[in-house]
Amino acid sequence: MNKITLDANAKINLSLDVTGRREDGYHFVSMVMQSVSLCDRVELEKADEIVLETDSGEIPADESNIAYKAAKLFVEKYGIDGGVKIKIEKNIPVCAGLAGGSTDAAAVLKGLNLLYGLGLTEEELMETGLKLGADVPFCIMGGTALAEGIGEKLTGIASFKDVIICLAKPDFSVSTPQAYKDIDSKPVEKHPDNQKMIAAIEKRDIKGVCSEMVNVFEEVMRDKHPQIEEIKRVMKTCGATGTLMSGSGPSVYGVFESAENAEKAESLLKEKMFCKVIKTV
Repeated sequence: MNKITLDANAKINLSLDVTGRREDGYHFVSMVMQSVSLCDRVELEKADEIVLETDSGEIPADESNIAYKAAKLFVEKYGIDGGVKIKIEKNIPVCAGLAGGSTDAAAVLKGLNLLYGLGLTEEELMETGLKLGADVPFCIMGGTALAEGIGEKLTGIASFKDVIICLAKPDFSVSTPQAYKDIDSKPVEKHPDNQKMIAAIEKRDIKGVCSEMVNVFEEVMRDKHPQIEEIKRVMKTCGATGTLMSGSGPSVYGVFESAENAEKAESLLKEKMFCKVIKTV
């Protein structure tokens, strides 16, 4: 095998809680993460060195890209005699709270394992991926999971696939480090109950899941970015069972039980911003 192409799926947060802070500045979290059908396409081809190409002007095509870092880490850690040419077709919005960079890195690790026939387990790849970022192990694992610690302690949950989602990303970005500083300086009023969330997922109770969707970052973003509440309002008006901001933002999604209603929300929002009807996977 000399070439392989993988889907690198985005993620959304069904819940997100910040539970504390380590001395090194990293924050402890407890969140339910979910893969969705929106994905980048990552093509890997054996080469003599590591080369990165992308069709997006919004991400770097050099060694500062996390996908390049993933390839470099893999080659050095496992003593690969050779490199890889990476081509990224970017479909996931950048700096959106959707793990767009992390999922590309995850695809590179998974693809190189197959390309060079190392036979590494998912657990071994996840351990390697953690060195690149806290979201990378989940992006390797995929599906539905409870993430704890700094995001690296993952517990798989029953599948929550094929749920209709309308995903919107307004035309601004959010600094994740600043979002965490804001969380540190402001007491959070409402925290998610992840055990209730997990119980609802296991019963495939969509209304129950939606009633437990809480993201603590929404509180700190509400005053700074009123557009987030406006997107949620539009989605609810169109019949969303629940809405939530993903990650530290600014992407917002609505859970719909009707594809027609989801498409109605998409038609209202897509003239102003990225908006797409997708599904959980």
